[in-house]
Amino acid sequence: MLRTFALLSIALASPLAAAPLFQDTVAIDRAVAAFAGHAIGDEGGARTPVDTRLKLASCPMVSMAWRSDAHDAVVVTCTGPQWRLFVPMRMATVAPKGAAPLVIEPSTAAAPIRPVYVIKRGDPVTISAGSPGFSITREGVAAGDAVAGGRFLVKVDQTRAPVQAVAIASGRATLPGWTE
Repeated sequence: MLRTFALLSIALASPLAAAPLFQDTVAIDRAVAAFAGHAIGDEGGARTPVDTRLKLASCPMVSMAWRSDAHDAVVVTCTGPQWRLFVPMRMATVAPKGAAPLVIEPSTAAAPIRPVYVIKRGDPVTISAGSPGFSITREGVAAGDAVAGGRFLVKVDQTRAPVQAVAIASGRATLPGWTE
């Protein structure tokens, strides 16, 4: 009995027992805010906090990078154990150089803004993806409507589940993560 108690107390006091099982999402929020230089909810900061329900394996050292030159998301990566998380950023609205600043004046009756769909449900769609020296193309039928840059599903085979695509123009799309 005394031996069992001694082993149990050693196990509880060891650093392995004290190590968290899951990655602290609040720590990820702080690291993303420091990386972006803006707090959560501010322009240039994360849109929202990382979902606390995520159960990512604890990582001793995460790395961060911008997803693209547009700084639209921060990619948080852990190499051991391996996982990756995309944190969407709140984009700042900046007028192009030489352009007058955008001024929105209140009106008495604002007309609703309707999205301009470049792909509509049932449209034939060509999905293409590639890089220098490599490209793939697949034909399919749109399973939903999409604006340029918007994601939608495409049925490429009647027996398989639809694939996700990003609308480029009327009848043209690419796979998420690929550029035209």
